Order: sequence, then structure tokens, then C-alpha cells
Amino acid sequence: MRDENGKYVGTVEEWVRFAETDLSSAKTLFEVHRPIPIEIVGFHSQQAAEKIIKAFLVSKDIIPEKTHELHKLIKKCLKFNSEFKKFALESDTLTQYAVPPRYPHELELEEYDAETAIKYADRIMEFVKELLDPPTD
Repeated sequence: MRDENGKYVGTVEEWVRFAETDLSSAKTLFEVHRPIPIEIVGFHSQQAAEKIIKAFLVSKDIIPEKTHELHKLIKKCLKFNSEFKKFALESDTLTQYAVPPRYPHELELEEYDAETAIKYADRIMEFVKELLDPPTD
């Protein structure tokens, strides 16, 4: 898909692949590395959710906005499926991992935060992937 200026913005399949890679990376970092790089796990979880939501928008011929704020993306998705509203908590929680944790900050994160980020990204991923690949009869 291309935007109004002809710039390539990707296909649904590409967005899904990138989302899956981010979520897989978050899970691997959580399971393998000690100490757990909580900020990076959160970042990759947020990126997974962001990219799978953008895959949904591309599937609807909507050019995804350049934002890390998941609630903004979900608001666009609501026009096509009202069930996206159930991800308000997940989107608010994950959005906080988009940029600030990648730099020195005062935000104190625990292992629970990384685990929650993965869980929330997983929920969004499963939901959107079902919408993208509806079951066939």
C-alpha cells in the first residue's frame, strides 16, 4: 500500500510479520536474559501491539498514522469493529513503553511490568489476527 504521496507503507502481511517478530523478541528477552531487560521487553511488546493494529488498518485500506499512541490507532479501528474498545487498559499501559523507557528516566519498572506488557500485547495480537484471518467454513 502507498500513501497519497506514493510512499510505500507496507502490506498487511509485512505488518503482521514485524509485529510477530517484536512479540517473539519480547518473550525471548523475558525468558532468557538475566537480569530481565524490562524496558526493552516493554518496548518490543508495545511495538508488537502497534504493528498488529496497523496491520488491521492497512487491511481496511487505511494508511496508519505515524504514532506510538495506541489509543489513537484503536480509535481508528473502532470505526470497523467496536470490540477494540476492550483494549483501553492494554493500549494505555503499552503506550508508556513506546519511548520513555528507551532513555534514562525515573520510571521504576519491575518484572511484573514486563510480564504484563507481553500479556497485553498477546491479547491484542490474538484478537487482531482473528480479524485478519477469519475462520473458513
